[in-house]
Amino acid sequence: MRFDLQIIASWIEPGSRVLDLGCGEGDLLKFLIHQKGATGTGIEHNESKVTQCIEKGLSVLQGDINEEVLDYPENTFDYVILSQTLQQVYEPDTLIRAMLRIGKKGIVSFPNFSHWGCRLQLLLSGYAPVTKQLPYEWYNTPNIRVITIKDFRKFIRDVGFNILKGVAINTHSENRYGNIIAVLPNLRATYGIFLIGNGTQPGKAGIEY
Repeated sequence: MRFDLQIIASWIEPGSRVLDLGCGEGDLLKFLIHQKGATGTGIEHNESKVTQCIEKGLSVLQGDINEEVLDYPENTFDYVILSQTLQQVYEPDTLIRAMLRIGKKGIVSFPNFSHWGCRLQLLLSGYAPVTKQLPYEWYNTPNIRVITIKDFRKFIRDVGFNILKGVAINTHSENRYGNIIAVLPNLRATYGIFLIGNGTQPGKAGIEY
């Protein structure tokens, strides 16, 4: 399982109700169900990935996450997960609000566009950066937004939610392994992962960026 998914899984309490938005091939859902006794379901747009999930015995719906989340009542889930998908969402504020309506907490991860490698490519070449985390040209990328760790922290404050926990990471070996970045994470980390929630008092925010 990808290193970022390992971290996300470590934040999920045993026996939780989980919705995984853009669940891919279902690796995280399968782990949570079998290793943490979670009740899990997913939504995935890609038909072939949905088929792979079903073959693993997972309950996964094919559809648009922005539309499908509207069908769930409030507090249906303990956690709603959006892993490495936020940069492809047209209305992120609407989706985040929906996540925290149907779930008690949300977990969001995304590639950090302010990583030094991206900055250096743009500075030296003048071209849009292409990296392992953002491996597309500007004309064929599914990503419609560039997000930095600082951007996301400000965004969550602006829309009135709280960051309960946050971590910045680097990954290697096809993202299966990695390490946590504690110093200058907005410059040095390839991904940010955040646990977010409602409430008037913020929880432990983890690393300050």
